[in-house]
Amino acid sequence: MKKLIQTALMTLVLLQTSLVNAALEIEITGGIDQARPIGIVPFKYEGTGTPPNIVDVVAEDLRRSGKFNPIAVINMPQRPSQDSEVDYAAWVAEGVEVIVVGSIKEYDNNRYMVTFSLIDVLRGQITDGKGQRLSDGKLVESKDHILELPRQVVIEPKQFRQYSHRISDVVYERLTGNKGVFRTRIAYVIVRDGAPKPFQLVVADYDGANEISLLRSNEPLMSPAWSPDGTKLAYVTFENRRAQIYIQDIYTGQRTLLTAYDGINGAPQWSPNGEDLAIVLSKDGNPEIYVINTKTKALRQITSNRGVDTEPSWSPDGKSVTFTSERGGKPQLYSVNLTTGKTRRLTFTGEMNLGGSITPNGKQLVMVNRTRGKYHIARQNVKGGDFKVLTTTKLDESPSISPNGSMIIYSTLYREAQVLALVSIDGRFKARLPVSNGQVKSPAWSPFL
Repeated sequence: MKKLIQTALMTLVLLQTSLVNAALEIEITGGIDQARPIGIVPFKYEGTGTPPNIVDVVAEDLRRSGKFNPIAVINMPQRPSQDSEVDYAAWVAEGVEVIVVGSIKEYDNNRYMVTFSLIDVLRGQITDGKGQRLSDGKLVESKDHILELPRQVVIEPKQFRQYSHRISDVVYERLTGNKGVFRTRIAYVIVRDGAPKPFQLVVADYDGANEISLLRSNEPLMSPAWSPDGTKLAYVTFENRRAQIYIQDIYTGQRTLLTAYDGINGAPQWSPNGEDLAIVLSKDGNPEIYVINTKTKALRQITSNRGVDTEPSWSPDGKSVTFTSERGGKPQLYSVNLTTGKTRRLTFTGEMNLGGSITPNGKQLVMVNRTRGKYHIARQNVKGGDFKVLTTTKLDESPSISPNGSMIIYSTLYREAQVLALVSIDGRFKARLPVSNGQVKSPAWSPFL
């Protein structure tokens, strides 16, 4: 029932908000040559009209993950739609280990039945091609080369793209052991100079499709942050000529003012349990880190220092907060234990480190590092050591980690304009999300939805 209500509310919001064409489009700039070859075979289509574009969406999803390199359709040795039609040796000869096959069939009342399966052609090659395997000199039934048994679903045309992302998630998880992020979303701020209200708070699919403008303003918007359940955004506005923190329900559009103290109200970040926000306030003079309860608005001051403390983020277990501080001179990253209040410095490499956050598995610390005057995205082990600069782009800032910890989205400068970019956590895969009109900044990757 809850999902039905949310779906209805989202429909209402879509009618009330500005739905525009995708402003962002991912351009891969590096790392795909090292990815694993995979075959996403065009699905057999039994129907009238133009076949739905499922396979292309799946192929692009997997390519953008940085883990896979779908081969071109023209290079495919055959186009099977089910396991019994697969020539395993032909695929292995092309250097492909795994393929996705399926079909789309008209069902009833403008609905379609979609079927797909995931096949390990290397493992299938040692069968006789009929789902049998030699064991102790005898042929026995075996389907262990089918990594995902045929799945079937009946959907409407408007659901094709979302179900394509679902297929991508299934394939990614089966082959990597980690959840895919293809049904997640991103929030960001677009600034379009000359527009009546140039500042826009935008939500879109992870790949930039289905962009929705949640808020337009004459004054700056900053620092969107997703609630852990993916239903709300906290952000900073200057709509009343002063910094304020709002929480907005994405489904209903309802806005709630959280703080409007004198001075800085900034950098909201949700706690893992969704009950609190870590924020920055300067209401008593110096910028400090506070934790505020989203329901009672009860405040708890976390840091107290003569230097500037800012950019808080939570550890995955909610027991500590990482933040940027100038207490040692130039900005570095620190962590404060919320139970003991004990603070420790986390970073020492380069001239300064800012905007730190910890990956969902708690193992890596992602940040903006400045070395020799250049700002790049970097990461290091939480337990120390293994520091690595991940990007070579220009004036990088505002990194946000995907919920599976595999990718980082951030803001950077490209052709003198602010755009979004992607880099994998190992630094191998890189992509850019340019926009045709405006400056894009402050990206925030949603949780799993």
